[in-house]
Amino acid sequence: MNTRFRWGILGPGNIAAKFAAGVAALDDQEVIAVGSRTQASADRFADRFDIPRRHVGYEALVADPNVDAIYVATPHSFHHDHTLLALRHGKHVLCEKPFAINAAQAQAMVDAARRQKLFLMEAMWSRFLPIIGEARRLIADGAIGQVQMIQADFGFRASFNPASRLFDPALGGGALLDVGVYPISLAMMVLGQPDRIAALAALGATGIDENTGILLGFPGGEVALLATTIRATTLQEAILLGGNGSIRLHTPWWVGDTLTLQRAGHDPEVIRRPYIANGYSHEAHEVAACVRAGKLESDVMPLDESVRIMAVMDEIRAQLGMKYPME
Repeated sequence: MNTRFRWGILGPGNIAAKFAAGVAALDDQEVIAVGSRTQASADRFADRFDIPRRHVGYEALVADPNVDAIYVATPHSFHHDHTLLALRHGKHVLCEKPFAINAAQAQAMVDAARRQKLFLMEAMWSRFLPIIGEARRLIADGAIGQVQMIQADFGFRASFNPASRLFDPALGGGALLDVGVYPISLAMMVLGQPDRIAALAALGATGIDENTGILLGFPGGEVALLATTIRATTLQEAILLGGNGSIRLHTPWWVGDTLTLQRAGHDPEVIRRPYIANGYSHEAHEVAACVRAGKLESDVMPLDESVRIMAVMDEIRAQLGMKYPME
């Protein structure tokens, strides 16, 4: 492998721009190629981030021998196909969240990566932020005792556009897959696999969830109270409640750098852990570190857990009566 870890970006949209900016802040990595459906789109993105190799079509990108790993940044409905495309060409893959449309697709992606002995990871970038790592450390050290309850939300106000990825069922639209995956992933990172799931939602004109409440129950009696919406901007706060205290991840928790630790019988302690650049650098660092170490998946975002998260969202959608046309 080249001394610098070399990325190819598949799908030069808004999230890809954030990722490219995150990679640019790392001395040992670079975005060396981009693939788009049109030359004009590839050139615009490449000019913005000084990317030398510009490909028309995704086949040309994944076949580029100068690329070490592909970052899949297309809409949810294409994650499965584009990940498999990259894997077939022998490329390691970082695939945007949600990992896929459903658990069956996610499992097929995982199976393909394991067969081909290639690295694959869901780009749940919040897990790699230093402040989330600090929260994991505090919980593991018993700072607040056994976590009993999690309260977390992520929502924003989106203008209705039936053709946009947020509202179009053909693109995997809805609050749940777009931002609801964040609090679900947080809850499962801390508490593991739920054994009880309850959900209700308001479905909009296009049939996707626009305003959703989720209750997860866990084998030890722990619960997670989660909310997601594209009808209003929520507090975007997460609180982890333990038997001996609490951890509050400050707003916006999913891209935060501060938490408040409240130990029973002690004054509150504010802890700050800044992130690099815009925060996306940390997941890129994880991928490169794992690949260089010969690992095929991340300990922080394991593949089986990504599949389980998709299965939880499958059950939520089943309860809501929401099925995508490609299923």
